[in-house]
Amino acid sequence: MKKHIVLIEDEPGIRDNYRAAFERRGYRVSAFGDRASAYQALRQELPDLAIIDVGLGEEPEGGFTLCQDLRALSMTLPIIFLTARDSDIDTVHGLRLGADDYVTKDMSIDHLLARVTALLRRADAWAQALQKPDEILHRGRLTLNVDRMTVAWNDQPVDLTVTEFWMLHSLARHPGHVRSRDQLMEAASTVLDDNTVTSHIKRIRRKFAQLDNEFDGIQTAYGMGYRWNAHEA
Repeated sequence: MKKHIVLIEDEPGIRDNYRAAFERRGYRVSAFGDRASAYQALRQELPDLAIIDVGLGEEPEGGFTLCQDLRALSMTLPIIFLTARDSDIDTVHGLRLGADDYVTKDMSIDHLLARVTALLRRADAWAQALQKPDEILHRGRLTLNVDRMTVAWNDQPVDLTVTEFWMLHSLARHPGHVRSRDQLMEAASTVLDDNTVTSHIKRIRRKFAQLDNEFDGIQTAYGMGYRWNAHEA
């Protein structure tokens, strides 16, 4: 069965070009030009992956709003932001709302397709893992259910996106060992730039800090990457 991709882009020419490119590569594509019509359709049936333009018509940040709405429906739906605005502020804002990736419109279609393929492969692997007995990882006050992709700190749930979960899992598996940004991307089965990886780590820390303002589980190894604090193991 063909994978179903939903594309939300308000510029007809760009929308048609992307639709044609994805269909040539065997995907089933549904395309929308505005937030309202897209959400009306998506709340009835979720796709395998969503690509959302940040600026939608008269809503400069309509894509961010749509991402929040979709995250309320599913924490695991792969979401990619597509935008012409290449700024760190937009990137951090987008990832804070739960997107898995963020690409600019000047990126080649082959590069975008590689990111789509990686996210879909990861989603398939997670679906297969659900068929097996649960694998639980305990690291002090941290508990990760690998198969259900749930996280708890001091027995309190922490809501992470799929990308965040696998980055945290990579760190917690080997406390004290540094994981480079490339290794964290590999663990999350995605392709991100360094700034985007940093944004994910900041967002993970923020979510734990909301439960424990003294949280120090993720440490920065400057110039190398990140590690799980061995004292938390």
